[in-house]
Amino acid sequence: MPSQSGAPSLLARFKEVLPPPHTLAFVLGVFVVFLAVESWLVWSFKEQPLRLSFWDLTFWAILLLWSVQVEVRLPLSASISHLFIFAIALILLVPPWLAPLWVFLFQWHDVPWYKHLFNRAQTGLAASLATLGWLFFQNNPVYLGPWNLTTGIGIAVASLLFFATNTLLVNAAISLATKTSWREVWRKNYAWLASSYLVLSPIALLLARAYETPLLGNWGGWTVLLFLIPLYYSRFYWDEKVRLEQAFDTTLELLMNALEAKDPMTRLHSERVADIARDLARKVKDGDEAYAQAIYRAARLHDIGKIAIPEAVLLKPGSLTPEEFALIQSHTTKGAELLSPARKVAFDQLVYNVILHHHERWDGRGYPKRLAGHEIPEEARIVGLADAYEAMTAGRPYRKAKTPEEALREVQELSGHQFDPRLVEAFTELWAQNPIWRDRHAYLAAKEGSVSRSTFSQPSSASASPSPSEPGPRTSEE
Repeated sequence: MPSQSGAPSLLARFKEVLPPPHTLAFVLGVFVVFLAVESWLVWSFKEQPLRLSFWDLTFWAILLLWSVQVEVRLPLSASISHLFIFAIALILLVPPWLAPLWVFLFQWHDVPWYKHLFNRAQTGLAASLATLGWLFFQNNPVYLGPWNLTTGIGIAVASLLFFATNTLLVNAAISLATKTSWREVWRKNYAWLASSYLVLSPIALLLARAYETPLLGNWGGWTVLLFLIPLYYSRFYWDEKVRLEQAFDTTLELLMNALEAKDPMTRLHSERVADIARDLARKVKDGDEAYAQAIYRAARLHDIGKIAIPEAVLLKPGSLTPEEFALIQSHTTKGAELLSPARKVAFDQLVYNVILHHHERWDGRGYPKRLAGHEIPEEARIVGLADAYEAMTAGRPYRKAKTPEEALREVQELSGHQFDPRLVEAFTELWAQNPIWRDRHAYLAAKEGSVSRSTFSQPSSASASPSPSEPGPRTSEE
């Protein structure tokens, strides 16, 4: 007979396939609403005749499946496809209950079951509401003098309803799962897509009319297939837009590799700073993943201005002259100047704030602007703390590396002087969880593939409590 020892394993396996309760409730809620609207459509329009044959319906089912398979992945756990065009075209061709049902049934995503259910339900619901919008104007014609605007307005409203429902629900799901603000999810995923999405919507009317009155051969499907050429071109545009952002990220990596090649002592410095800053940003922003990723990206570039600093000064083992120290400090302004051509194209203001202000101090004695307290952008305060901790534990030609415990004590002692006290408190809590970045040797080993782990809870060392310490002369001021 089975032993009890297998029960926890089965329970653990079952929990692995379940999302958090609030996410599951949201998914099931969307599914229930879809079922309710679809049931009403079936009941209200069950007598309406079906004009399409079995093979016609199969053709449109294949189009729906194809549209999802060639979707374009978006930055924040989303994607975009031409499914909405085929869904709206189908609304014009079949009884009101059928298009939402076909949209629900004929799509496939290689994702966990609850995400798959959500994708089906939210697009089915979007199609249902688009159907209602179309029906409203069919029953309430709109005229402007001698012109009948009913069809055009009906298509526009149906498209808007589909787009609004689709993006609102996907945004809500991503925001709920990642604790990213709804506005940020919209900005990253859909703001740039809205215009092209809506411009493409009239094609749905053309597809429906072309299918009813064949232009090629004796079957409207040939004309519909012909329209797939411009549709695929628009998909190519979406894909290129996403690839362009990825290309900027690759450029970022190349720039940082160039800097680290110039200064071997800072091997993986920017990457470790970025990992620390991302975890700290995620903690102080209650898990906002979009903000954390933006901080990570900016932190990778925080020292880019050092490319313009002569190696003789950058790698000098002894004390710096006042002129040399001023040159080192200029890396903040030089970095902002270096990336200025990419402003608003590749990098937003957050990146420039980090590059320019990550050496400002809470007490106003930093550089280059001598900002104090909350005058310093939060992103710069976060990266500044991460940068200082990394520098303390990495060592320099002029200073021996501190242990993680020593570096933590120094961070705590500089709370309210160099660092934002709230950030120091959050950093201390993170440090106590023994993240991989806490120990530089472990971090380097992990990056080289000999260690693979993420942040996990462990009791912090007893030596982590604050004790008197003097910061090194160039610990975090360079």
